Amino acid sequence: MKTKFLLPILLVLQCCKAQPIAQTAKNEAGQTLLWEITGKDLQKPSYLFGTFHMMCKDDIRFSDNLLTAFNNSKEVYFEMDLDDVSNTLGAMMYMNMKDGKTLKDLYTEIEYSKLQSFFKDSLKTNIVMFQKMKPSFLEAFLYPKMLSCKNMSGVEQELLKLAGKENKEVRGFETIAFQASVFDSIPYEKQAKSLLTTIDSLDNYKVFFDKMVKVYLSQQLSGIEAMFNDDQFGMKDGLEMLLDKRNQNWVAQLKTILPKTNIFMAVGAGHLVGKEGLIALLRKEGYTVKPMVNY
Repeated sequence: MKTKFLLPILLVLQCCKAQPIAQTAKNEAGQTLLWEITGKDLQKPSYLFGTFHMMCKDDIRFSDNLLTAFNNSKEVYFEMDLDDVSNTLGAMMYMNMKDGKTLKDLYTEIEYSKLQSFFKDSLKTNIVMFQKMKPSFLEAFLYPKMLSCKNMSGVEQELLKLAGKENKEVRGFETIAFQASVFDSIPYEKQAKSLLTTIDSLDNYKVFFDKMVKVYLSQQLSGIEAMFNDDQFGMKDGLEMLLDKRNQNWVAQLKTILPKTNIFMAVGAGHLVGKEGLIALLRKEGYTVKPMVNY
């Protein structure tokens, strides 16, 4: 597989002594992506930050408050351990469909021809290379086409670089095997339909994606939640599986992690919002979760 395709896939699956830096935001509704976790059995604050998995690199900036929180944390947690090379290599093992399924099994001859033409003309590659790949992973290849720049990155990737410079311990809540298994729970036929729909409506998805980036950069959690629930472009049908259940699993881990060390956790911003979001679940467990200024 060509290296240029690896980043989109991984991002779909998917940075001293503590100081009193918790300058809180005035809007408790949460017009911020950075949150401080204290109380209960914690000796030092930990921090929660909502990320965006892929965007123009020039749009990724970290505030002074975020950098201080990051520096004051002993460990950095991502959705999965991005610093583990075996995760990167292991991703290849879980991309293919089970039971010998191929893309030709999921599409009519006309649909497959359309898919083949798109990959050849727009992505400059042969779809034959990905004949056994789960359609949801193929859909990740379209993300760069939705960006208005060539120099792309992910917020996690930039935080990972910071973690490397600071020699931070990097960990993850999930394995690549688990993240890939989430896509096995979505029928391949449904994934195939979604891929074709995205290709057919790529211009509309570009508009939606651009709007989502702007909402993210404005740090409006209510806006992020609304976009996840969008009837046409959102993921309302998959919220329980892709967000809620995973959030519950992470909080179960955090109940063991947080009393032992202070961490900076960076996960997709969608995981923060809603009644089953990390902010609400952590508060339900008795932690104090406060918004922090992040400009």
